[in-house]
Amino acid sequence: IMPGLFGGFGNYFLPILCGSSELAYPRINSISLLLQPVAFGLVILSTAAEFGGGTGWTLYPPLSTSLMSLSPVAVDVIVIGLLVSGIASIMSSINFLTTVVHLRAKGLTLGILSVSTWSLIITAVMLLITLPVLTGGVLMLLSDLHFNTLFYDPTFSGDPILYQHLFWFFGHPEVYILILPAFGVISHVISTNYCRSLFGNQSMILAMACIAVLGSVVWAHHMYTTGLEVDTRAYFTSTTILISIPTGTKVFNWLCTYMSSNFGITHNSSLLALLFICTFTFGGTTGVILGNAAM
Repeated sequence: IMPGLFGGFGNYFLPILCGSSELAYPRINSISLLLQPVAFGLVILSTAAEFGGGTGWTLYPPLSTSLMSLSPVAVDVIVIGLLVSGIASIMSSINFLTTVVHLRAKGLTLGILSVSTWSLIITAVMLLITLPVLTGGVLMLLSDLHFNTLFYDPTFSGDPILYQHLFWFFGHPEVYILILPAFGVISHVISTNYCRSLFGNQSMILAMACIAVLGSVVWAHHMYTTGLEVDTRAYFTSTTILISIPTGTKVFNWLCTYMSSNFGITHNSSLLALLFICTFTFGGTTGVILGNAAM
């Protein structure tokens, strides 16, 4: 999903939406594309290395930091694959941001950029903030596994919960990194098919920025069972529920744009966009309920 929505649509549409002829760094762009299959191949290879990873997709210690486990080599391969993928994503993000800042058309200020462009900008910023944290976390994991460090070993005053914090600080914003470019696509489809600008265009951009900020500070709602204090759980619960406000703003703005148009559902893309809004609304409602799990 991520190479398609962020990398694919971003590479194709960002220069068009910014009025530039090409992205800022075409060669870096090419390298980031070529690194993705390498990263994918390494992660798939881990299933054939020894007995497979055997750590779950989250790589929690101590399963991933013990040389007594069945497959330390598989863990090495997974970690290297994650590092390669992270490098590719960071290069793409820098490329997109540089293109928007320095290569956009004359007179095209940041304030009048489309919602689609802003969705890619905000996604790139989120990647640049969160990916280094994950990279540090998995490097510490690799260090525990092979170089006798004790970051995650409670026997020597390490803390396995530290890895969960580092992992989920990237893991939760990642879901917004996946969905924000899709928000841009849906906004573009609705605006184009119904021949009108989006209702509340500036509020849509502000809502995406709020989603990005709030989505980056709620990671511990994936860790309710790890013994967090009551005050900490209350904070993460309330902030999780707060995300429904900017999300609801986007949904109602999309619906207002559709209902204020004289056109019906004239294209398959219009129908798919409306079905996306319905599905996303139902799924988002469950998030409000599950956010209260800590209470």
